[in-house]
Amino acid sequence: MPSQPAILMAAAPVKQRSGTRAQLPPCYYEGYLEKRGPKEKISRRLWTCLCGNTLFFFNNAKDTHYVEKMDLSGFVSLKDDCSRDRNLEAARLILRMKDGETKLTVANLEARELWKGFLQSVVDLSVPSCLTLLPGQVQMLREVVDRERNRRRAARTPTRAPPSPLSVPLLGEIPSCFRPVSRTEAEVLLERHPDCGNMLLRPGRDGSSLAVTTRQDLNGSVFRHYRVTQREQGGYVIDVENPIPCATLHDVIDALVEKTAGTLQPFLLEEPYEENITFVSSNEENGERILHCAPSSPLPKAPALPPKQGTQKSYHTHTHTHTHTHTNRSVCPGVERWKPLPRSPAPDRRILSAVTSPVPSSPSSPMRRLVLSPSPLLAQSLTEELKMKLEKRRTSQD
Repeated sequence: MPSQPAILMAAAPVKQRSGTRAQLPPCYYEGYLEKRGPKEKISRRLWTCLCGNTLFFFNNAKDTHYVEKMDLSGFVSLKDDCSRDRNLEAARLILRMKDGETKLTVANLEARELWKGFLQSVVDLSVPSCLTLLPGQVQMLREVVDRERNRRRAARTPTRAPPSPLSVPLLGEIPSCFRPVSRTEAEVLLERHPDCGNMLLRPGRDGSSLAVTTRQDLNGSVFRHYRVTQREQGGYVIDVENPIPCATLHDVIDALVEKTAGTLQPFLLEEPYEENITFVSSNEENGERILHCAPSSPLPKAPALPPKQGTQKSYHTHTHTHTHTHTNRSVCPGVERWKPLPRSPAPDRRILSAVTSPVPSSPSSPMRRLVLSPSPLLAQSLTEELKMKLEKRRTSQD
């Protein structure tokens, strides 16, 4: 059996932090890992449990209190480390977080694939497809994804009652570190976002007072809660052994900052906002959905559409033929003014020459089109009338 590296033998046990296993989220996977954080010079062999989306580290498998934890909400990437280890069977990983890289060493290649599968499944809430796993192990990861998804959904919709609202109006401007949360929620906020400050103002449990919750690190998180009450004559007072009177809530926060020489700082959680407009669309060829970034430059204006030809034709037709309205109605009764009539067999040229003589010769004139295309009944009546006139003229000449 190969001996453990000397670097591990030199690592001293770490002091235990508060928090028993019974209080932790459900455990999805556990085992020994050799861990070296971004600020650590030597590796430590710790019993590691993946509970929810957090890694909890214990000195050994029998300990009930963890010594360190790593929240995977700051996960960036997880990749293999191909560097050689003294133990030839061992395999290494590089877990990159927002605050630095952590190097992990597992017993063998199979254990590395399993740790990668569990970590990526919990972070992405989906089973990775690029790992070498057995069908039973893949099914195990699917169950973990379902359990973690349900756990997060339950955490977003707690069943307990919300904190009691304040029954007294607040005086003056409310500090930006005020949060309408309970005592437990305040501790979670301060521990989850240590870079945003370590002191916040919140409503008290009785609804008639306020409270200040602070967090500091002393071999683990140390929380303190201070009551702030409103005085009848105006202003507020911090209820400690030697009460501290304050005129406004801003003075309450300033007093705590001053008393601790700047150690306590107001909690200011700035939510990130997007700098560009993005949208999701599907590829027409393969159906793949892709995230696109909208162009930042202003969209070009659409070109103006040209006027319709029907409008222009009606306008010109009206200007050329408005003087022949009565003629049009007498020649073509019951026909719309500008609507062309259907074509009919051409009549005798002599008849057409006699009828079209008073009509302008413009080819665009609607009157010319109407006369050149008379209805069959109208053409027949005109023909008979002209024949009668021709017969009378011949008789008079004879």
